[in-house]
Amino acid sequence: MKLSARNQFQGTVTRINEGQAMAEVTVKVGTLEFVAAITEGSVKNMGLKVNDSVTVAVKATEVMVGK
Repeated sequence: MKLSARNQFQGTVTRINEGQAMAEVTVKVGTLEFVAAITEGSVKNMGLKVNDSVTVAVKATEVMVGK
């Protein structure tokens, strides 16, 4: 799979919280955790499971930090 996003990280799925239409997928990359909200259909189509190796791609126009 090739993506235009430059920020790509290899990680492992550690948690999948399924809802009615959306799911939160947590991916551990080193000491960091990324949480992505994706559709239930995407989880099923990709066959995502805990301990799967995946690529996290981040493409955003802005990143905010607040305190």
